[in-house]
Amino acid sequence: MTQAPARPAPRFALDRRSFLSASAALGAATAAGPARAQSGEAPAEIVVVNARITTMDPDRPEATALAARDGVFVAVGTEADVAPFRGAFTTVIDAGGRRLIPGLNDSHTHSIRGGVNYTYEVRWDDVDSLEEGLHRLREQVARTPEGQFVRVVGGFSEHQFKEKRLPTVAELNAIAPDTPILVHHLYKLTLINDAAIRYFGYDQPGHPTYPGGTIEKVDGDPTGRLLATPSGLLMYRTLVAAPKLSIDEQVNSSIQYMDELNALGITSVSDAGGGGMEFPDADAYAVTHWLHERGLMTVRTGYHTFPQIKGEEYDDYDRWTREWTPQQGDDMLKLVGGGENLSWASYDFEIFGEPIPDIDSDAEEIQHRIMTLLGERQWPFRQHITYGQTADRLLNVYEDVAAGAGLTEGWFIDHVETFTPAHLERIAALGGGINIQNRLQFQAEDFVEQHGMDELQRTPNFRAILDLGVPVGLGTDATRVASYNPWFALQWLSTGLSRGGMRMYGDDNLLDREEALRLMTVGSAWFTGDAGRKGAIVPGQMADFAILDRDVFAVTDAEIAKITADLTAVGGTVVHAKGAFAARDLRHVPPIAPDWSPVVDYSEMGRG
Repeated sequence: MTQAPARPAPRFALDRRSFLSASAALGAATAAGPARAQSGEAPAEIVVVNARITTMDPDRPEATALAARDGVFVAVGTEADVAPFRGAFTTVIDAGGRRLIPGLNDSHTHSIRGGVNYTYEVRWDDVDSLEEGLHRLREQVARTPEGQFVRVVGGFSEHQFKEKRLPTVAELNAIAPDTPILVHHLYKLTLINDAAIRYFGYDQPGHPTYPGGTIEKVDGDPTGRLLATPSGLLMYRTLVAAPKLSIDEQVNSSIQYMDELNALGITSVSDAGGGGMEFPDADAYAVTHWLHERGLMTVRTGYHTFPQIKGEEYDDYDRWTREWTPQQGDDMLKLVGGGENLSWASYDFEIFGEPIPDIDSDAEEIQHRIMTLLGERQWPFRQHITYGQTADRLLNVYEDVAAGAGLTEGWFIDHVETFTPAHLERIAALGGGINIQNRLQFQAEDFVEQHGMDELQRTPNFRAILDLGVPVGLGTDATRVASYNPWFALQWLSTGLSRGGMRMYGDDNLLDREEALRLMTVGSAWFTGDAGRKGAIVPGQMADFAILDRDVFAVTDAEIAKITADLTAVGGTVVHAKGAFAARDLRHVPPIAPDWSPVVDYSEMGRG
């Protein structure tokens, strides 16, 4: 059995400057108070006072102060309640009346892969015009060295641009006749300029081809448009074939990405694997384990295993279930189970502007065999299922396996956009969870064109899902589909706004802001096996929290997407702080690498 890495002792490394700052702070604290907490108990490591705390604890939904020790909350209530836990070495933070929430938990993302690519990619997540997007590409072309790509990989919608369109290949060629450019839009379309066509060899006889995608050509010449028809496998393979950062740069990129997530209030994620993520050998996994072994992770990560090659899924799961065990690892990094891909035969890509795709004719047979293996080996799993038509076929397999080998506790279905109440009730009857993401927020206008506004009104059917009483989590499906910014997802659930500004739902299918926040805190904890251990600010749970730069319950609908964290803590350790709290972050985040990275020159959504 493969052994999990030993839990690291120090969680975060300090450089000399941070050490001196810490020493000065501790010296001041020693002069200010006794070495023991006033109550005689061991003192807390961190105390926050003068906060407007949303606890997610139904018995005490609001508080003004908290204390944490040994990675968990030890007191929540008023300043008087936490006063006994103050000692000489306690970090005391006056929140200044700001809103404090549990750390956000993105229950469906691809952060391990996204991390190693973060500093390589131009992001358009928050760009409101194509003109600005092309300007960013033009500037990045000027600084990108020979042999490297300029790439935009997901996180945006053409509907967010005032021009309401994507760039043309001609525009990409005009910007960069010699530097390869790749613009990946959802799993619907990838645009590549002539330099990238030459790099991939798509203009040569015998070039690589992949099932499930089309390299568009006119009179035998590639147009620079890669189409998902009906799946995104061509996009996966093209991205894998592009240049990568060096391992050192991937380490730096992952640190920068975690810091950016922390700056948005994220403290935990559930990673769904993805294309190019060969488990456990992909560089991205090696980088993540290297960071974990050195105590450098600042986002708790539970991950699932994702088969890469059609026809080899059963063999992959047979090997993984022999060599690994669910929950192997620790609270900062652990294996959760299988998925989100159980088999390529069952995979229904979410291209909402196209007709609903059919899964393979033998999908049930293939899936039954894999699910039986997982049941026998007691592995929980997650599965990507987008459409009710796919659920019509696959839920029969679920029910059959449940009656035989069994479904291991902790299994769930991701996405469920067009599931009917009947489909949802079948999941509930089997004891599964439902994990929703804001993918449709980026494609609402396409969906309406293909399926109509009436159908959109219940896609997904939030109220029917919540009424089931099953575990429900909220994620983003970042970074190649949706944005990693969790506040887009929270805005979507509570306002129904698409990224293009379309009102997607009536009031009867919206959640209030606290309900939405609950899904991304308490709700999402279940999806990594951590229900009752994190997600709420109550004594005994993991001390993960964020002090926001503006009050999520007071801002306008439009401002929700602009929220960031002034301070974020994981296990009671400050991992991000800015503004009035900047001196509280004692970590050393290295300079961005490579030095030609687009992240150097463009403001990020969290770190600004």
